[in-house]
Formats: sequence, structure tokens, C-alpha cells
Amino acid sequence: MPVRRRASFLSLCLASSFLTQLVSAAPTSTSSAARGKVTEIHLGDSVAALNGPWKFRIGDSPTDPATGRALWSEAGFDDSDWETVDLTPPAGSYDPIAGTSGYLPGWTARGHKGYWGYAWYRIRVRVESRPGVKLALAGASDLDDIYQAFDDGTLIGTFGDFSGKAPSIFTTRPKMFALPDDSAGSVADHVLSFRVYMEPYTLNQLDDVGGFHNPPLLGEESAVAAQNQVKWDELYRSYAGSLIEALSFTLLGVVAFSLVLFDRTDRVYLWIGGLLLIIALGAFINVLSTWTELVPYIVTAPIRLAVITPLIYVGWVMVWRIWFRLRRPTWVPRLALSLLLLLIVSSSIGQNLFFVLVQPGTENAFHVLSIVVRVAIAALLLWTVFQGIMEQGLEGWIAVPPVLLAGIAEFSAELSYFHILPNWFPLGFQFSTRQLANLFLVVALSLLLLRRLVKSIRRQRQMALDVKQAQEVQQVILPEEHTSLPGFEVESEYRPALEVGGDFFQVIPNAADGSLLIVTGDVAGKGLKAGMLVALLVGAIRTVAQFEADPVVLLDSLNKRLLGRGDAFATCLALRIEADGSVTLANAGHLAPYLNGQALLLEGSLPLGMLEKPEFSLLQFELRPEDRLMLLSDGVAEATDGQGNLFGFERVQELLRTTTSAPEIASAAQAFGQQDDISVISVTRTPVLAATA
Repeated sequence: MPVRRRASFLSLCLASSFLTQLVSAAPTSTSSAARGKVTEIHLGDSVAALNGPWKFRIGDSPTDPATGRALWSEAGFDDSDWETVDLTPPAGSYDPIAGTSGYLPGWTARGHKGYWGYAWYRIRVRVESRPGVKLALAGASDLDDIYQAFDDGTLIGTFGDFSGKAPSIFTTRPKMFALPDDSAGSVADHVLSFRVYMEPYTLNQLDDVGGFHNPPLLGEESAVAAQNQVKWDELYRSYAGSLIEALSFTLLGVVAFSLVLFDRTDRVYLWIGGLLLIIALGAFINVLSTWTELVPYIVTAPIRLAVITPLIYVGWVMVWRIWFRLRRPTWVPRLALSLLLLLIVSSSIGQNLFFVLVQPGTENAFHVLSIVVRVAIAALLLWTVFQGIMEQGLEGWIAVPPVLLAGIAEFSAELSYFHILPNWFPLGFQFSTRQLANLFLVVALSLLLLRRLVKSIRRQRQMALDVKQAQEVQQVILPEEHTSLPGFEVESEYRPALEVGGDFFQVIPNAADGSLLIVTGDVAGKGLKAGMLVALLVGAIRTVAQFEADPVVLLDSLNKRLLGRGDAFATCLALRIEADGSVTLANAGHLAPYLNGQALLLEGSLPLGMLEKPEFSLLQFELRPEDRLMLLSDGVAEATDGQGNLFGFERVQELLRTTTSAPEIASAAQAFGQQDDISVISVTRTPVLAATA
């Protein structure tokens, strides 16, 4: 939709400062009917509005077969049977889109309702100017949609692109054209004519579109240039708000996306970030099409009006649905997608954006359809917020005012027919109902984000406290790092990947018979959930060990504790070392221990918690004096460096040949690249047992 602008009060004052001679318009007679009335203009350092009388006719001019020039632009063409049009703005009139004063209804309000295409304006002027003064013509700064300007049949300038089969229009902006040098320093008659073209989708803009909405200007070149610059400054100032909107929403979109780094489980940040960037894109396109002629309106209009606007409207439905964590009904996303596609099609055809492909008259039915679809989306948006009120109370009520305003903003074009202006101009900056709605929606989201952030911080502090307490509990239930027992030297090292780990082990000596029970394992997962499962297993180990030290019985009891707990699985190895060094080992999916640097051969077995009646791997062997038994978790072998290389079992065996200390083994794996919990238990049979025996 072309944006209209006209000279402000400041520009009129500037023009008056250049005015040194009275500008008068008085009809003069002529002997030729073809010449009609002549407007006399006496110019010094001044500029005058060409209010009329103008001659007007819809349609396009035939061309001279010999010269190819438009006949209606020629000075001698007889336009006496054309309509007479006065372009003097009525007192108190204003542009219903731009909101500025001095507005004239177009040809659709002057007896040509529903007409789009070409039309011509012609005026005869007699100009008396001082010698050496160059003259210039400024086209109407508020018109629908583009034009070519002629002086006595000679093309002197163009706004828009008339080079193709169909003209390409741009958003209205100030343009000025120099008149031939022979126009200065004398009394000269000019026939000025404008060939105007309006696209069909402009008909949906207002009920009085078409052609000039303010008069062109004629005058001394420097004065016209000053007027032209004032209008450009006004245009820049008016759309500076859109540029600020584009930059601000881009920044907010990036910030919203960055919040995903803090909470990857909440999709609402992706939706908010994407929606904000779409709003920013629409604002950028608006500024680009207004300030430049890089992209024709036929390209920017479908993108902005038929794609971006529906995406924003439906996008708010999904943002609020995800924000309130609504899961039912499940068909809402599919309905929103269907309404989006229907709105894109109906808006495109209903606004005549693709008039070449659609039969004339069809647009009215599609425009009605687009209204129905927008009402449906508004109802869906309100219903979503109502569900949010039912689910979360205060958060839902915060969203109500901006959502209502957003729904009203979608019908701003229809409301303009009732003279309800969709735009305001505080301090000369354009501000639309849709911009206000988006701003209120972002403010509401910001308040809700702040509220959620405060709650999240409190929750994280509580979780951190819970984790710290769980870590303290886990440290309590772990054995001492170095334990000396009669006949045995036990050393252990534990390095959790997170604050709370999923590895566990217990060293339980039996003072009555001098035996030693060692249980080690690794539950599925890491973190607080794994730590809670570890606490369960350790408690079960200590309880069962009071009555039965048989490794098989112990593993079977632990398996029963894990059954029926969902994904609660754990590898576990239990071994009992008698006072004479004989060892009984039972294994459920855990890594085989290393005896004097060599891995013991064990049959494969499944972890605990998977089968009701599992079969464990059993092994009996003897631990002689000075023998060292090493029990490792998979976190040692699965350590990974920055290039993705595993520490691996070969490095484990090499490390065991050179290192016997549990802390050194754990440090080597951790330095290589820890990915999982690391636990190392070293059991050495000392000769003390033999001496006391």
C-alpha cells in the first residue's frame, strides 16, 4: 500500500520565505478552444501550488505513429471536453493514512468508483519569471500510485517504472524535475501533463483512492529543491520509528534465541525469537520500500501484507499456546496452520496482489473470506489466552489487553472505512495500531519472562541446594579413600562427571571371619536422579550384607529392588575375599576387574533391573600376597579427548603396568577427557594376614 506524505507546516513556511511576488491565478481568454483556460503564474524566488483548474480524463493516451509521443501530452491537444478538477485542499482536511492536513479525495470519490489503471491530468500555465532563474516542477507528494510528467509533450521525469509491460509502482515519495532552460527569464506558456497509473490492489486501501491527493508545485529550482528536501526530511522522520522497531525487535529476537542456551527444554524461546525476527523483517521491508526504490512495491507488498502479517498473527497464537504449556486439544496447531495458509491465499487475492492471475470481481469474495479467517484466528487467540487464565491465572490476565489490541489491529484497514485512523504521528513519527499491538504484546511477554526468570532462579537455587545436599549425602555413604585392614590394603578414588554421580561402591569388612566384601557398580544416567538411585542401592547393600555376604544372593536382592522402576538399571560387581585369599566374584554387566594388570576373563551378563531372574557371571580365584586387584568403572576406558579418541582398554592396561595408585589412574583418565563418572578401587593383599595366621 503506497504511503502518502505531503508538505508539513514547516514546508509551507519555507515556501513563504522564498515568496517575493504575489502568485495569482486568473483565467484569460484565447482564440483557440484547444488552449482552454490558462493559469498565470508570476515567479520570483518562489514556489506555487498548481491548484488548477486541471483537466482530467481516465484511460490512456493514443500515441503518434510518427513520433511515438503521447497525443494527450501535446500542447495543442484539445482537452476542452475533459473533466475539470480543482486540486485546492479543503480547509481542515487530512490524510486518513498519514494523518497530515491538506488532503484531496482521489478519482474513485469523484465519479470513477472502482476504476484502476491510467488517467491523465493536464494544466495550462503562463509563467513570468526573472532572467537567469531556473524553474522546476515537483510532482504530487501524495498520489496513487506512479506517474510520468510532461512539459509541452516532452517527458521531463518519471516516478515509478514504466519500462515493462506492466508498470512497477513504489511507495510514494517526493520527486522534482527541472524544466527546460528556455522556460526562464520570460513570459512563457506551458502545458503540464501527468500520466498517472494506479494498481488494482490500491482500491482496497480506502474508498477515495486514485490519482493526486495534493497539487504539484512549480517554481524557482532552489525553492522547489528546498521544499523537496523538507518533504524528504518529513518522510525520514515519519519512518524512523519503523527503523527503530526493526532494530529493536532484531535485538530482542537474538536475546530470545540466546535464552535457549539457559533452558534447552523450553521451546517457547525459539517461538518468541522467531516471531520477533519476523516482525523486525516486516519493519525493515517497510523502511526499505519507503526510503528507496531498490525493490518495487509489487515485490514488497505480497511479502509484507500476504505473508509476514499472517505469520505474525498466527504466530502469536502458537507463542501463547506454548507459553501456557497447553497440550490439549491436540488439533489446535493443525488448525492454526490451516488458517495461516487460508489467510495467505485470501489476503493475496482479496487485496488484488495477484490481479493478473484472478478474474476481476473475485477479489471481493476473497476479501470477505479473509475477514472470516481473521475473525477465526482472533477467536482462537482469545480462546488460547482464556485457557491460559484457567491454567495459570495471573499470567493469562496479563496477556488479555495486548491480545485484544492485536485482534483489533488486524482489522485496521476495514476500520479506516469508518474513519477510525489506524495511524498516529506523535512528534512526526508514524505509529500504527499494529505496531502498538506488537509493542504491548512484547511488553506483556517481557513481564512474563521476568516473572518466569525470577521463579526459575528460585527453583535453580533450590535445585542447587538439593544437589549440594545430595552430594554431601553421597560423600557420606562412600568409603574412606584409604583403608588398611588385616591382610588387605584398600585404596579408592571417585570423580563424578557432575556434582552428583552414578557410580557407587562399598567396602565392608567382616571382623568375625576376616573376610572382605566389595561391591561396585554404575547406575544408568548421571546427575541427581542417578544419585538418588545410588543412595537406594547403597542402602540395600548395607542392609543385605548384615545377613548375607554371598555375592550372588546380594546381586539377586539388588535386582529385585530395581525391578519395576522404569529405566532404573545398573551394572554391578560383587566379590568376597576370604581371609586366606580365596575370592568369589559375581558380575551383572560391569567391567571385569584387573589382577596384576591383566583383565580377568568373565562371561557376559546383563545389568540389574532388566530381568526378573537374571543369570550372573561367576568366577572364583585366589588372591596371593602382594597381588593387586583393580576394579574400574567404564568412565576410565570411555574418557574421550577433543578429537573424539577414546582412552580405551589398551591405554588402561598400559597404565596399569606403570601405575598402581587409584588417584593416579583416575587423574590420567580425567585429564584425557572425562565424559562419565570415574571410580577406581585398588585391593592389595598384604603379608600381614600370613604373619598373624
